[in-house]
Amino acid sequence: MSKSKIFNISSEVDKSVTENKHRHVTDTTDIYNADFETAISATKFGKFNIFLFLLLIPSGWTNMLETTTMSYVFPAAHCDLDLSLSNRGSLNAITFVGMVSSGFIWGFLCDTLGRKKLMITGYLLDAAFVIMSSFSQNYTLLLIFKFFGGFIINGPFSALTAYLSEFHCSKYRSKVQLVRGMIVSCGTMALPLLAWAILPQDISINLFNDTVVLHSWNIFLLVCAIPSLISGIIFIFMPESPKFLMTVGRNEEALAIFKKVYSLNTGNKEKFPIQSLQDETKTERLETQKHGGHITAGRNKTQALKEGFQQIKPLCFPPHLKHIILVCSIQSVIMLTVNTLRLWLPQIFQSISDYQYYNNGTTASLCTMLEALRPSTHSNITCHVNFSPSVYLNTIIVAGVSISGYAIAGSIINKTGKKMLLGILSLSGGVCAMSIYFSKNTAMVVTLASLFLSTGGICGNVILTVVIDLFPTSLRAVTISLVLMFGRSASMVGNLIFPLLLSLGCAPPFFTIGSILILCSLLVMFLPNTDRKALE
Repeated sequence: MSKSKIFNISSEVDKSVTENKHRHVTDTTDIYNADFETAISATKFGKFNIFLFLLLIPSGWTNMLETTTMSYVFPAAHCDLDLSLSNRGSLNAITFVGMVSSGFIWGFLCDTLGRKKLMITGYLLDAAFVIMSSFSQNYTLLLIFKFFGGFIINGPFSALTAYLSEFHCSKYRSKVQLVRGMIVSCGTMALPLLAWAILPQDISINLFNDTVVLHSWNIFLLVCAIPSLISGIIFIFMPESPKFLMTVGRNEEALAIFKKVYSLNTGNKEKFPIQSLQDETKTERLETQKHGGHITAGRNKTQALKEGFQQIKPLCFPPHLKHIILVCSIQSVIMLTVNTLRLWLPQIFQSISDYQYYNNGTTASLCTMLEALRPSTHSNITCHVNFSPSVYLNTIIVAGVSISGYAIAGSIINKTGKKMLLGILSLSGGVCAMSIYFSKNTAMVVTLASLFLSTGGICGNVILTVVIDLFPTSLRAVTISLVLMFGRSASMVGNLIFPLLLSLGCAPPFFTIGSILILCSLLVMFLPNTDRKALE
């Protein structure tokens, strides 16, 4: 059966209205006026959900590729592009600048125009800008294209986060984001393998009368556009989020999607137990009438855009105001620490490799080996590209540990609760980051960095599940975008400051990152307990 046939959802279904959210769903009981949680629970877990996880491979990797590829390009392109330490920090940070500048725009567009259209447009545009960046011949052009890549990818990432959660019932919702994190970690393992296969190759392709010369790092960037392109094409055949459709009053279409998902998951094409859905436009209006943010059923695109701005307003008032401040603060701390060290880790491993290359394979303490990154130590040395397998192997090990961490966290999150898991992991991650300073050899650096990035990465995904629990559907995607905007602003600052900290010495970078993440464990104490809160 073709994908287009599977996901071509017919909207010719009789419209009805409303039901009790706590009623038990069976395959033999007709239920009328069901709320979203009842309806999505009735679709079961099966082939459709597994297909969503498979789709996460290209779509989940695109955001990681957009922010991470530069850290592998630096060692290969620093001679071609004449990159200084500050240039490298800027190239790491510029993607986050683009993400921050577009965060709020994409958020309300996602909540007003829908998840599907935004993901199709966003992924295809991202592929275009990644392809353009692969033809860059100088630092300035690469900086510009990486900015626009960050500007674009923010939209589909926020939409994908909401989309995944809205196709799963509360039983699986907490684990979905951890599965997404695990799949992204698989991407961070695949990326160094791809870099290892392409970057050491001696490639020189002349185009347009030698005005454009493609080296191995250009080809590497070109290949990294493939996941975005695949994602944009596949989402053309995917259904819209039924939760979004219910929120905007398109219950007939939502019910048709529920029925199709149920049929795919169970193999039962006869009868879906839900016969009609709750009118959520009335529910949303009652919840938001004090501060605005209501949604008009059957609205046109102009109304949707106008109401999109109104939907942001409730975030500025209780009970959402204190929650948005808290989750933005926590996510900022997490992303500043994790994304800074994650993006500089390949360069740190390259520095270790360079030290061993120039010292006949001998090793030393981390601080001694990092001297290769200090500008004053190599100003008179001829530019040289040292492609060492150890750089890629070390990053693969770090990614492998992260995958194991997500697997463990996914199995215990419902037992420990999100709040406790966040507190324990952020405290542990901070200690690991500070301990890197005391590393006496490469093995210790790899071990501690692996533990730090594993715990920090899990925290970043868990806080997104907290956001999904805390905020209603009409505010969910815009809230996620806002939270990520603050987090990426912090990531941008971290990547700009890290070179300065390195120039001050070995201790400042690792003690700064570690102490900031420990601060997160204190902020977590103020989070409400959302573990028993169902999706609204």
